[in-house]
Amino acid sequence: MYISKKKLFYPISKGLRKYLHHYDRETKLPVKYEDLLHYSDSFPYYDKQGHDTLWESVMYEQQSQGELNRGLTMIYALLKTDGDMSVMEHLYVSRIDYCTFGNSNPFRVQIMNQLNDNYDYFYVKKADASRVYGLELEHILSPSRINYLVDGDSLIEEHIAGIPGDAFIKDYLNRKTANKVRIAKEFVKFNERCFIRLLGDMRSYNYVVDVTPDFEDEQYRVRPIDFDQQSYEGKKTMYLPQFFKDNNAIVNLVLTLLKPDVVKQYQNEERTLMFRRLKSARYRLKDLIDCMRQDTISTPEKIELLKKELAEHHNSKEFLKCKCMGDLVRLNLKTLLVKVPKLV
Repeated sequence: MYISKKKLFYPISKGLRKYLHHYDRETKLPVKYEDLLHYSDSFPYYDKQGHDTLWESVMYEQQSQGELNRGLTMIYALLKTDGDMSVMEHLYVSRIDYCTFGNSNPFRVQIMNQLNDNYDYFYVKKADASRVYGLELEHILSPSRINYLVDGDSLIEEHIAGIPGDAFIKDYLNRKTANKVRIAKEFVKFNERCFIRLLGDMRSYNYVVDVTPDFEDEQYRVRPIDFDQQSYEGKKTMYLPQFFKDNNAIVNLVLTLLKPDVVKQYQNEERTLMFRRLKSARYRLKDLIDCMRQDTISTPEKIELLKKELAEHHNSKEFLKCKCMGDLVRLNLKTLLVKVPKLV
């Protein structure tokens, strides 16, 4: 499968900025992405098994370290408690990591509670428009709500807890306690959600699996953690996780354990749930799609390719009339979620 070697960066437009302000996603931050780039030293961060994670733990000059720590703790309070600074008294920054691979080069901040040594994370990234649209669509249309903040060219994202998809496939998929039918079912639903809202590049390391013990078994939910490729690529298969070879082990479970009629049932279930979420937030979604339709988040060549492939997939010439990725997202939603209100 062809994947663009380097995704283009798209700044946040005035229209999207207005949307973010209206829906309380924009706020003044005490620390920006650029501030974290001025570290004085770094060393590789290894996981518990001693493997290089390709993240580097970074250090700063003593004079700036204290100021950064206060600012980052304040950001955590803004993200989690809407700015209630009373929670800051027993929190401190225990580690800052820098990602050396991929498009976004994020910083990961570990926040520690000194009363019980419990910790949490958040990420500081460059505010790319594609990623912001992806986060918003996830918040509106998925089963999970998502927290993030924007200030200028900086983006703060909460940590999405779960087992990374590649680790889940390697270490959890073949456990005796794993309910493989439920895993297959959730992957079908995840695959459907990605395609309906055109979220691309869901290779195994770009999503996590949230495992919840039930009274007799386990429940699973697959959640994307990387939104760089929201409505960017031209090939239709980029928006279907089933076509990435990293996911073959789970795809084989689906083919082995689920009959075609059952797969169709789960797809219809997910479409119904997405329609209900859409209906409850129809005006917010309309505002977002209106921004996308006025924005540039992909190249003309990719838009031209995707509209042809979607027209063939849906057997609908309406897709050929689309002029941008926002148009394609809007029409794909209307086509697959048949009951979509006319306002969208």
